Amino acid sequence: MKICNYDKLDKDFFDSVGYDNMPDIDLLINNVKNHGDNYIIELSKKFNDGDFKSSKDFLVSKDEIKDAYNKVDKNFINHIEISKANVKEFSEKQLKSLKELEYKKENSILGHKIIPLSRVLSYAPGGNYPLPSSCIMTIVPAKVAGVSEVILTSPKIKPETIVAADIAGADKIYKLGGAQAISAFAYGTQTIKPVDKIVGPGNKFVNYAKKHVFGTVDIDFIAGPSEVLIIADETANPKLIAADMLAQSEHDKDARAYLITNSIKLAKNVQIEAENFLKTLPTSKIASISFEKAICVVVDNYNKMAELSNLRAPEHLEIMVRDENLILPYLVNYGSLFIGENCAEVFGDYVSGTNHVLPTNRAARYTGGLSVFDFVKIVTYQKINKEYAKELSKTASYIAEKEGLFAHKLASDLRI
Repeated sequence: MKICNYDKLDKDFFDSVGYDNMPDIDLLINNVKNHGDNYIIELSKKFNDGDFKSSKDFLVSKDEIKDAYNKVDKNFINHIEISKANVKEFSEKQLKSLKELEYKKENSILGHKIIPLSRVLSYAPGGNYPLPSSCIMTIVPAKVAGVSEVILTSPKIKPETIVAADIAGADKIYKLGGAQAISAFAYGTQTIKPVDKIVGPGNKFVNYAKKHVFGTVDIDFIAGPSEVLIIADETANPKLIAADMLAQSEHDKDARAYLITNSIKLAKNVQIEAENFLKTLPTSKIASISFEKAICVVVDNYNKMAELSNLRAPEHLEIMVRDENLILPYLVNYGSLFIGENCAEVFGDYVSGTNHVLPTNRAARYTGGLSVFDFVKIVTYQKINKEYAKELSKTASYIAEKEGLFAHKLASDLRI
């Protein structure tokens, strides 16, 4: 971990991961679009994601789902149920906060409706670290929102992922992954019907593919690599900070962990604790590479802590200070906030109820994390009576003429 002062801030503090110029993936996506199922079978074999005899094998069958339940520990099922219940409860309360609108003006009616999306794809990573928890986070809010069909896909799918997807309420489960899965569900193939939206985390190829197909379908955002920023003062526990930083570092070598503190002593103790944990951590091979790139910035007051945090706009933001009320009002850019040393970021990953699909690469400056709101659309409507139409047409016709749009003016004038 690099330790630096505020006035000598390491430029890497603001580094982000780009997803530009991947011509091989562009070609792959276009080939899936043009050639469909047979090309997916070819790619899956090439990337060791599955040896499919035909496109019928893409889908996880009912028998395979039943078999998956027999292969997982009963405790796993119990804990997934707890996770689902908490995420469902939070999503339901979120949805209730969103209200339909209708009001009268001049005896006319204006308003908006809340309409669920029809068909959504949830992507769950399956590589080095399969994430069955992503099934809960992406499927449950969609089902609460009322999405008609929620599909889960994951490469090299594990029994745990199948069970988690089934418990979460997936209508169909597929064994496809990578950029080929994203393009298949965006454009459709001979056997795969295209979706309206694609959500969920993935590797750089998945993220690039999501970026490529955006516009044909909606996406949540580009999620990854994972990151955490911890604001801590001299009262914080260095062991907890070290553990939380490593929890993000072990995701992959591009994961990022940041610490902002007013105590150089705390910074050095965090370094020591992290090095001790890495000696026995089973994932130390990856975590050590990432933690070596971690950055600690030493500042002298809470205002600078908040300023730096807002500029970095982290995916996960943890607060471990004597009095969080001195800094909380000034924090505005983060994907999800964890207040106090009891509030481990990993609780948000798995079970507290909030979502773990969150904006990275400073995207928290303009968006929040995945939620039930991402699975509905707010559409406006209006019903205008003849008298009010005459009044509105005066302004509409005037503006239309100024813009040089004379058919617009005609359509307005006819209502006078």
